[in-house]
Amino acid sequence: MKQEVLSEAAWQRIVEFAADKATPCLVLDLQTVRDKYRELIEAFPFAGVYYAVKANPDAAIIRCLQELGAHFDIASVFELRKLLELGIATDRMSYGNTIKKSADIAFAFEQGVSLFASDCESDIRKLAKFAPGSRVYIRVLTEGSETADWPLSRKFGCQADMAIELILLARELGLVPYGISFHVGSQQRDIGTWDAAIAKVRFIFDRLAEADIHLEMINMGGGMPANYANRHHDIAAYGAAIRRFLDEDFGNHELQVLIEPGRSLVAEAGVLVSEVIQVSRKSQDSLDRWVYLDVGLFGGMIEAIGEAIQYPMVCDRQEGELDEVVIAGPTCDSMDILYEDHRYSLPLDLQEGDRLYWLTTGAYTTSYSSIEFNGFPPLQSYVVDEG
Repeated sequence: MKQEVLSEAAWQRIVEFAADKATPCLVLDLQTVRDKYRELIEAFPFAGVYYAVKANPDAAIIRCLQELGAHFDIASVFELRKLLELGIATDRMSYGNTIKKSADIAFAFEQGVSLFASDCESDIRKLAKFAPGSRVYIRVLTEGSETADWPLSRKFGCQADMAIELILLARELGLVPYGISFHVGSQQRDIGTWDAAIAKVRFIFDRLAEADIHLEMINMGGGMPANYANRHHDIAAYGAAIRRFLDEDFGNHELQVLIEPGRSLVAEAGVLVSEVIQVSRKSQDSLDRWVYLDVGLFGGMIEAIGEAIQYPMVCDRQEGELDEVVIAGPTCDSMDILYEDHRYSLPLDLQEGDRLYWLTTGAYTTSYSSIEFNGFPPLQSYVVDEG
C-alpha cells in the first residue's frame, strides 16, 4: 500500500528518521508536499491556489508553499498571526471562515487583509463596520456533499436567494461584492458535485448582473481527495472535469477562480507512527482481538470517527498469519475506538511494541490533536526533506 501513496525514497526517509523517535509521532516528507503542489497546479492552471492552513499549520509546510507561490486561506486570527510571523504578506491571504468575532475582523483588516468570506447578514454588517471597503464573497450551500467522506455542508453557507440578498446588502453598506464560494465536502470522490455547484453560482451571477453587480470571482473551496482506502480519480481528472464545467457555465466570462486545497496537498506527505500497547480478547471464546495503540481519536486520528476516513496502514511485523482485529486508542473514553466495523488484518503474533505506520495522515492530525486529554500531550510532528 505504501507504494501507492509514497515514493519508495520518501517512505525510506520517513521510516529511517522515525526509527529512534518516541511514538506516537507524525513525520512529514517535504518533497512530497512539493510534488503534490506541482501536480495540483498542472491540473488547475486556471485557478489560484489558497492553501487551507487548518489542514496542517506546520511552519515548514507554510514556508515551502510560500516559496512555490501559493496563497493562503486562513480560518482565524491565530492563523493570521502565524503567517505574519513567517513574513507572508496579507495580500496573499483570504479570511475564509464565515464565523468571526468583530475584534477579529478589525484586527485582520488592520493587518491588511481585505478579502473575506461571509454567509449571513450579521457578519456582513460586522464586515462593513470593522473592515470597510473590503472585498466580500458569499458562501452558498451545495447539494451532493453526502458523497464526501467528510461532509461540510449545513453549518456553513446559505441558499442562493439569501446569497443574492447579502451581496445587495454588502453593496449598500459600502463593501465590494466580489464573488461566490462553495465547498462540496472534504475528500469528495464524486466529481459531478462540482457541476451542480458551479451551475448554482452561474445562476447567482446572472441574477446579480440584472442589478448591475458584476461579480469577478468563484471560490471552489477544497474537496479534492487524498489517497486513503477508498478509490478515487486522480487530480488530473478533477482538473479536466472542473475546467469543462466552468466552460459550460461561464464560457468566455472574465472570471477569477480560486481553490482552497488542504488535504490533497499535505495528507499523503505524512505518516503517523504508532506503537501497540497491548493485545487482548474480551473472553476466552471471543473471536475478536482488540489491539490498543498509543494514539487514538483524541491524539490526532479524529477523522476516523464513525470510520469516515480509513487510513492505509503498514505493520512493521511483516511475516506470519493474519487475522482481523478491532483497533482502539489509549484513552479512558469508550468512544476512543478507531476501527471496529472496518477490519484491518494484523499478524496473530502481534506484540506490544510493534509499530503501525498510518499513511496519508499529513492533514487534520496535528491540528485536531487534543492538548491534554487524559494527560496525553499533543501529537509530536517532525519534517524531513530529501535535501
